Amino acid sequence: MTRRLRVAFFGSPAFAVPVFERVLREHDVRLAVTQPDAPAGRGLRMRRPPVARAADEAGVPVTQPTRLRRDQAFHQQLREAELDVAITTAYGRILPEAVLALPRHGFLNAHASLLPHLRGAAPIQWALIRGHARTGITVMQTEAGMDTGPIRHVLATDVGQDETAPELFERLAPLAAEAISQALAMLVDGALPSRPQDHTQATKAPLLIKEDGHVRWGDPARAVYDRWRGVLAWPGSTFGHDGRRVRIDGMRPGTEPASGPPGRIVRVAPGALAVACGDGAVVLTRLTPPGRPPMAADDWAHGARLKENDRVA
Repeated sequence: MTRRLRVAFFGSPAFAVPVFERVLREHDVRLAVTQPDAPAGRGLRMRRPPVARAADEAGVPVTQPTRLRRDQAFHQQLREAELDVAITTAYGRILPEAVLALPRHGFLNAHASLLPHLRGAAPIQWALIRGHARTGITVMQTEAGMDTGPIRHVLATDVGQDETAPELFERLAPLAAEAISQALAMLVDGALPSRPQDHTQATKAPLLIKEDGHVRWGDPARAVYDRWRGVLAWPGSTFGHDGRRVRIDGMRPGTEPASGPPGRIVRVAPGALAVACGDGAVVLTRLTPPGRPPMAADDWAHGARLKENDRVA
């Protein structure tokens, strides 16, 4: 039987829950560290992060520090846990060196990209926006830099050509759990490798902002579609019409040739609104106009009195 390690788990969102649960089954999780509860939903009621809720149900102590660098009580809590290692998955905070030094084997982070590519807060989304055909989970030794530490273990996977961000999040979460499980087993055996990242190959995956969802009709059709896939969960893909933003809930690559300026409506047909891009066209299938429920793209076009050769922004 594999020796059980004394572990602290740092993570907050739903993506991290499968990793937490896998580590909990296989090791001694002495503490769960999450972001503080925050207001959410229409009523802005305080809501615990998913990892905190999972830890509560499992009877694992939860702490939610707000000032990691100066919280001496938190530092002492980690010392008293006599940790072999700490695991981070989508924790969402930069860890100071004073905290990183506390576990005997430091911190291992499950990062959702093939490092050094896509360092940052949104690697899953940017892998899709940039049209990557392959991604995965890198277990990295955490250091003070942003995703710059040595690579300890990697599990890779192909990206489906039509896979969206919510779908890829769901598929990578159990892969992260498997990668951490394998890494900890190798750590127990003293066989966990370590190799430095090639910093010259590094790319960034910054936190998305609202403007990242705006359609760039001048881009090639494939790039427009890839951006839609990447921002589908948030901020959503939008285009302009009549001074307001219309959200695109359904899109597919177009097959018809497209000419004329980007943003030109190529075709309005049942369930489809084809729009020209810088190269080729995309087909919008479902839209949400401002203040309206989702609807078929052609129904919106008819209601907006748009026809072939009109333009959207």
